[in-house]
Amino acid sequence: MAPNTHVFDVTEAAFETEVLQASLQTPILLDFWAEWCGPCKTLGPALEQLAAEFNGAFRLAKVDVEANQQLAAMFGIQSIPTVVLVKDGQLADGFAGALPPAQVRQFLAKHGIEPTVPADEPEPATDSEPAADPQEVLTAAREAVTAEPANDERKLDLAIALLMTGDAEEARPLLTHLPANLATDARAQRAQSHLELLDSLPADRSVAELLNAAANGEPQDLHAAAVAQLLHGEPETGLELLIDLLRTHRSYQDDLARRTLINAFRILPDTELVARYRRKMSSLLF
Repeated sequence: MAPNTHVFDVTEAAFETEVLQASLQTPILLDFWAEWCGPCKTLGPALEQLAAEFNGAFRLAKVDVEANQQLAAMFGIQSIPTVVLVKDGQLADGFAGALPPAQVRQFLAKHGIEPTVPADEPEPATDSEPAADPQEVLTAAREAVTAEPANDERKLDLAIALLMTGDAEEARPLLTHLPANLATDARAQRAQSHLELLDSLPADRSVAELLNAAANGEPQDLHAAAVAQLLHGEPETGLELLIDLLRTHRSYQDDLARRTLINAFRILPDTELVARYRRKMSSLLF
């Protein structure tokens, strides 16, 4: 049997690099266990099977609490097995006890973690190529909702199309009222990130005006200019402004620069650009 490359043992010495920094790229599921723990012998193999099945959508880090007592203490582990999700460099959620695989799947889905398609398998076919013009996409989405008013997938399509044209107000209730199973979909989470960026953009000010204002170095102006560039200008310039904001005003508005960077990473299609700026963010945070 081939080794499961999505499962690894983690130690206190490697925790920052292999878990915190790595979670900026891929969610990490921490499995706190011990050799003497009976339920761990049920949950552990189930988690490893899910890690293989999800094919890199998350990685499973095994933490032997006997060998890593300080790490267990840092997380306040009081019983095992305990599972903790680390995502975007922060603790996102967790559970205690040997949950059945179906409930673990629900836990992962709640955080937008779904199985990925292996590289050697074709992507599912789509009905048609998306129109290049955002207004055409919006028109098609409205027609689809009119034809199927009870179809929540079509409503999500419409919300995404509205966000692409900058219409946050009409998109907001569509996203708010999505059913729970769809609200955790990766597309819905990207749309929510897009909505948060639009909400933070000052009204009635051009990108050029915001860039001029940012020259004074004030954090609110740097942030506004960055978001404007991300949405309506040059995304790389926006990312660079956010890195500058993170470097100079890290604690501003409860870590706003880091949170905005994470939203930007979710919506930008340029994977190379995103990977480069994830590394920049990681180097500043850790």
